[in-house]
Amino acid sequence: MSHEQIEARVEGLFAGAVADRWEGRSPSAIAKQAVVEAVEIGFEGLVVDAQADRTVHGGADKALHHYAADHYATWIAEGYLPAGTKPAAFGENLSTFGLTEDRVCIGDIFRLGTSRVQICQGRQPCWKLNAHRGRDDMAAAFQKTGRTGWYYRVLETGRVAVGDAMDLIERPCPQWTVLEVTRARLTKRIDPARAAQLSALPELAGGWREAFAKISANALHEDTSARLLGAAD
Repeated sequence: MSHEQIEARVEGLFAGAVADRWEGRSPSAIAKQAVVEAVEIGFEGLVVDAQADRTVHGGADKALHHYAADHYATWIAEGYLPAGTKPAAFGENLSTFGLTEDRVCIGDIFRLGTSRVQICQGRQPCWKLNAHRGRDDMAAAFQKTGRTGWYYRVLETGRVAVGDAMDLIERPCPQWTVLEVTRARLTKRIDPARAAQLSALPELAGGWREAFAKISANALHEDTSARLLGAAD
């Protein structure tokens, strides 16, 4: 995976507002609308975007969610999305063709418009994805397929617009694709020695480093049912 092979252009930018979507359940900003003009990227993402629950969404290590537009045809073919569905059906902020979880790595630094961003973790899908798409199995399918997208931290603020090029400018961790690391985090199936390596990887988000430290010691005990299925508040 050389730098020369990593070529992409911003196909879509999306932002949302917090809204009460589902009676008796938490509000959400997963419904994103297209941003048609150049927009500022701050250290916590697009300045026009919002997150409802800041304990699990947003923040420095989840500043921007990038999702491959490449996957939409597959989701449609598999029956998970209606024909003609376009980004941002999954609540993503950034859409491209040509960048997928197996082609990018934890730690990759991209020039995005005039900003610099770094991949720091994959996405752990939650029940709001099910509610948004009207399918109780959507989050589980995300997790099973590894088609989760990934998050950036912002190293340098700037502006971005649809049509801007995305250029890979540094790849410090070519051995750790987003696909492998995200699957390992979501399934907890990884050799303890490799989990220990990830626990010490500075490019990886802090919460994931802590989780891999526990996995390496066989001490991570998670009940994922609340995240994947949710519960009435």
